[in-house]
Amino acid sequence: MLELSEKRVTGPIIRLHPNDNVVVARIDVAIGTAVPSEGFSSRSQVPAGHKIAARAIRQGEAILKYNVCIGFAAVDIAAGTYVHSHNVTFREYDRDYAWSQDYVETPVLPQEEQATFMGYVRAEGEQGTRNYIGILSTVNCSATVVHKVAEHFNAGRLQEFPHIDGVVALSHGLGCGMEMSGEPMELLRRTIGGYAKHPNFAAVLIIGLGCERNQLSGLMAQEGLEANPRLSTFIMQDTGGTRRTVEAAVAAVQKMLPAANDVRRQPVSASHLKIGLQCGGSDGFSSITANPALGAAMDILVRHGGTAILSETPEIYGVEHTLTRRAVSRAVGEKLIERIRWWKEEYSTGRDVQINGAVSPGNQVGGLANIFEKSLGSSMKGGTTGLMEVYRYAEPVKQHGFVFMDTPGFDPCSATGQIAGGANMILFTTGRGSMFGAKPVPSIKLATNTPMFRKLEEDMDFNCGEILDGTRTMPETAEGIFQLMLKVASGGRSKSELLDLGNHEFVPWNIGVVS
Repeated sequence: MLELSEKRVTGPIIRLHPNDNVVVARIDVAIGTAVPSEGFSSRSQVPAGHKIAARAIRQGEAILKYNVCIGFAAVDIAAGTYVHSHNVTFREYDRDYAWSQDYVETPVLPQEEQATFMGYVRAEGEQGTRNYIGILSTVNCSATVVHKVAEHFNAGRLQEFPHIDGVVALSHGLGCGMEMSGEPMELLRRTIGGYAKHPNFAAVLIIGLGCERNQLSGLMAQEGLEANPRLSTFIMQDTGGTRRTVEAAVAAVQKMLPAANDVRRQPVSASHLKIGLQCGGSDGFSSITANPALGAAMDILVRHGGTAILSETPEIYGVEHTLTRRAVSRAVGEKLIERIRWWKEEYSTGRDVQINGAVSPGNQVGGLANIFEKSLGSSMKGGTTGLMEVYRYAEPVKQHGFVFMDTPGFDPCSATGQIAGGANMILFTTGRGSMFGAKPVPSIKLATNTPMFRKLEEDMDFNCGEILDGTRTMPETAEGIFQLMLKVASGGRSKSELLDLGNHEFVPWNIGVVS
């Protein structure tokens, strides 16, 4: 980020590293546009966010962006030529993991100097950013019931409980017709259990059908859950069917409302923030503005004792060696590589998925040639501090600092794992304009470019495109993100909350056989 660290950006192109053989168009570049700083004139029309050869590149030579290989020249490429998937090939190459070679301990500020937010202190010692009541299903067969219970508690019925953010139903398509034991069931139960224990819930109901494979008793036992005034359970076949279960569950929530409404926000340290990092609808500016700015904001959070959770394993593939170099230990680095190998050698072999090369059509249009280039930007959300731990999907995140959780790249599924692990906020970068919410946590949307931000301002919370416009530096942007994060954690409403998004984005990862 040499060009963007402190300077305000000007000119038609952006150089990201002295060793790069491509530069990025800051604006649409016409044929014949002179670029004196690089010594070439454009030989192509190049859309904003896309790459231009900064010098002659021989066939087979590595294409370097941020001095990282993002593919290889498919043909000889002359200086000034448009560089994209049509003349860049994707293939494997050896990467040096250099275990922990670049790890540097990050000093954490003394507690009295740490930033604070107004949070909900729960009896278990965790701090929440919201105060919801959750209605969870064990199986898809109880999905309609949990939604009917939540729908009963509309804004009118909650008027006398102003300190409750809402009653939210979280249903899914799993729980039966699946393996009864083993990792798929353990993962589903871990996900539901993580939500049941989440500090953004003042109280929770769990509703099952009765005959499903994901038996309520098994869920409760695996996750160490016990019925109490804040946790009620119902089995539809025992309660008397659909109508009677809805009535009983509504009555149970009604009893929970007064105690939930009595909870008040109080000042707590930013060290209690656990941020799930997401990106979707990425473009060529994601690695130049929003993702590194979010990473710099996470560096600030880590210094204040907080936790940044990078995920989306397919979207770090190709640059995983930049993370193993920062791992606190070789053991932590090897955990990450074990997950990469599982994806490549067991889970997705021979499948037409992005970890095997091709990114989505929207990413292509936005300027990303392949998964290596997308991963380069995606990984930047994690900032520059040491990688302190690697977690499996939905495992409880206990380690402070920068950590990684193994998840798919599909945003709702990935965020579901992060929230189950304890994330109490999602920060989501987008270049094309993803619309996303994730109850019971707030989601903050960071735009990579000003045209998209202006077009979709109703959905976007923060414009990182000002970096490209030359009106804000990277450090200024990072500080702005950090302050917005504290404001939203304290109760300020994000754009996705104002639009009431997040009612249908609970998507546990289905890794097993459906039968």
